Order: sequence, then structure tokens, then C-alpha cells
Amino acid sequence: MIRKTTFLSLILVAGLSTGCKDRPEASRSIATEPVTFKQEAEAYLTKPGGDTIRHLKLEIADDDYERETGLMYRESMEEDEGMLFIFENEEPRGFYMKNTNIPLDLIFLDAQQKIVSISKNAKPKSMETIPSNVPAQYVLEINAGLSDEWNLAVGDSLILNRE
Repeated sequence: MIRKTTFLSLILVAGLSTGCKDRPEASRSIATEPVTFKQEAEAYLTKPGGDTIRHLKLEIADDDYERETGLMYRESMEEDEGMLFIFENEEPRGFYMKNTNIPLDLIFLDAQQKIVSISKNAKPKSMETIPSNVPAQYVLEINAGLSDEWNLAVGDSLILNRE
């Protein structure tokens, strides 16, 4: 009986050691394409008096999938680029940075496309909710620090030209 048990144990160990070896096909990495910017609109940020603050090239997120994905998996964004999230109505909004690799400023805008709040320097990959604090229908994401550099303020506007 002991011989049978020992023999079966040896067969089991031998089978496991050969079955767990790395197979060349298992160690291959999957090549993925980087997510790149796709311009779908342009916009101007303006002061209440009409002076232009900045011209932007925008990617649009206007359906559930695009709004959920946003700028996830991006490695960078140019200074004159941004993503504009468009919602059907104006209500309090909450965003998070899951799978987003770049720090961002979030600019919340009302139905008239006027800035109602700004959240600065959102931390990459954070699951912390970033609230609009007031109802918003649009959210503009730009590189962190640009809202200060451009002196954006509540009351400034976005003029959108969609392609």
C-alpha cells in the first residue's frame, strides 16, 4: 500500500512540474494601440466681456460609453486639447479618475455653457468623487494647472463649434 501511495505521489509531482512550465504562447504580451486624441469640435473660452481666453480642440463624450470612458488610459494631452462631456440636462455631477493617467482640471458649466465651478488638479487613478457642487450640464477636462494659468473663473463661458 505504501509503495502504491509513493508511486502515485511521484506521478502526481512529475505531472504538475511538467504541466506548469511556461509555454511560449502563454508568455507573449498582447500589443495594444495607444488611445489617441480625436478632434470632434473646437471651442473658445471667453471672459464675460467677450475677450477670448483660449482656443481649444475638443473630443466629445456625449453618450453613456464615452462619458464612462472619458480620458481613461491616455498618457498625455496637448495644452490646446480637452474633452467635453455633454449631458442631457443640468444637475449636480460627480466624476472620478479611475484609469485616468494624467492629472486634470475639471470645469463644470451650466446649460448656457457658463462656468459654474472648477475642480483643480484631480489626482490620476483616484476613486474619490469630484463634485460639481452646483448643477452642471457640461464638463470640460483640461490638463491640470491650466485653469490657473488661463485665469479661468466662475462666469467665464465656452463657445462650442461642433464639427
